[in-house]
Amino acid sequence: MTEKGAYAQAGVDIAAGQEATKLMKTAVQATFGSEVLSDVGTFGGLYSAMALKEMTSPVIVASTDGVGTKTMVASAMNRWDTIGQDIVNHSLNDILVQGAQPIFFLDYVASSKLDPQKIADVVSGAAKACQEANCALLGGETAEMPGVYQDGELDLVGTIVGVVDKEHVINGRSIQAGDVIFGIPSSGLHTNGYTLARTILTELDWHTPYHTLGGKTVGEALLAVHRSYLSQIRQLWFAGVDIHGLAHITGGGLIDNPPRIFPDGLGATFKQGSWFIPPIFSLIQQLGNIPDAEMHHVFNMGLGMLVIVTPEQAELVKKTLGDDVVEVGEMVEGESKVEIL
Repeated sequence: MTEKGAYAQAGVDIAAGQEATKLMKTAVQATFGSEVLSDVGTFGGLYSAMALKEMTSPVIVASTDGVGTKTMVASAMNRWDTIGQDIVNHSLNDILVQGAQPIFFLDYVASSKLDPQKIADVVSGAAKACQEANCALLGGETAEMPGVYQDGELDLVGTIVGVVDKEHVINGRSIQAGDVIFGIPSSGLHTNGYTLARTILTELDWHTPYHTLGGKTVGEALLAVHRSYLSQIRQLWFAGVDIHGLAHITGGGLIDNPPRIFPDGLGATFKQGSWFIPPIFSLIQQLGNIPDAEMHHVFNMGLGMLVIVTPEQAELVKKTLGDDVVEVGEMVEGESKVEIL
């Protein structure tokens, strides 16, 4: 028995990994700018930091996250081109809330058995989102781990690195009572709450269009790509909006995420009914008989990013983003929590 045959018999196919790299190579290279000094397949990605010299006091911002059990929805629908976009957009939103611009991204894809085309679809999706954000997909890892992961499933994790000049860091410290809270709509669940959603919706046919979902199937609604808010926040910056705080609504929903940026002694009130709730949330709530309080604690409920500004700049926010933003609440003195009234 050859060494290659023994490894394959143990469950790891080296050739499959090489084929996956070959299939994704063009998509990954399309994200490279002149700052990238290495190619696909090197031991480490090389990225020139010369652009940082243009900043007065550059601060590196980094974040690592995953898409959770949304990968199981991708498996059920046998569609793998969206979750790569999800992990990139989720990650860049996480560093965006501190004012950082993305510079490069790294991915990690693992499964019990490598399917080269499936892996290539996932990474190509990540490359697509990176291109849209002008962010290099600098490197990553594709792992085959039989016995660790379930057959037919995979795990997807990403790490993003960005940069912001120290004087432009957004940390919420300038937030004051009376500041206005705006919400930028989400496209759906984004990358959170899927364990609950799958449990509740499991008995439905995920391939049949539903009138209540605007003609979409359950699978399509669940796989809606996590929005990137980079463009919208850049528009606000270019318009001269002084953003006091940004909150990306991920795990913990509208209850746990906003207080992460509140100064001591300040909370927030949200006006229930002031924003559009995508029908997928209403379907989940109705079928699962879930109270409002838990829905707000688990899901983004249609608000993917919160923007906090002074009352004087509220009209400028509306003028800049138009229908892509809605006023949902205000900052108030009191306990550091969110109340939805």
